[in-house]
Amino acid sequence: MVRRYGAPPAGRGTGKPTPVLELVPIQAVSPAAVEALLDAAFGSDRHGRTAYRLREGVKPIAGMSLAAVIGDELVGSIQCWPVSLARDEGGAVPMILVGPIAVSPAHQDIGIGRALTRAAIARAEGVEGGDALMLIGDPAFFGRFFGFTAERTGAWRLPGPFDAHRLLALGAGVPNAAGLVGPRVSADAA
Repeated sequence: MVRRYGAPPAGRGTGKPTPVLELVPIQAVSPAAVEALLDAAFGSDRHGRTAYRLREGVKPIAGMSLAAVIGDELVGSIQCWPVSLARDEGGAVPMILVGPIAVSPAHQDIGIGRALTRAAIARAEGVEGGDALMLIGDPAFFGRFFGFTAERTGAWRLPGPFDAHRLLALGAGVPNAAGLVGPRVSADAA
């Protein structure tokens, strides 16, 4: 399903049609274009960040990973990944890592990132771990627009450095327990 959103008023008053922002499955765009967008948004050194360690060995969740396009131009993307919290007291809780959320520098501050995030959150229902979303991001932004907080993440550890106040979660299934967050590899993916 393609969602259409109002786009920036570039065509208004010019006699040209106003471009429309569409959210499409990320598989509909070139993987090279997504990588170029991520480089533009986060830098080519992004692969060394802790969030990338959380995604090692797993594929993004297809139904939650989206691309934002205006015409033929990729202007944003979001990918979501299966992770889990291996609790110190035993057992693991399936969760979903939301991000990276990337928007082309030329199209920022017009709501593309919010549209992508809202759509991914809406698609989490019924997905394993969908009641326990997590991300590493700006608490003011993700708290204000989506309700993500660090209330239950204080005892979580990640496989690399991170700012604890930026480790955020959303959902009724978010564990309030100590443990290590890592990739969730299913038996059929191993």
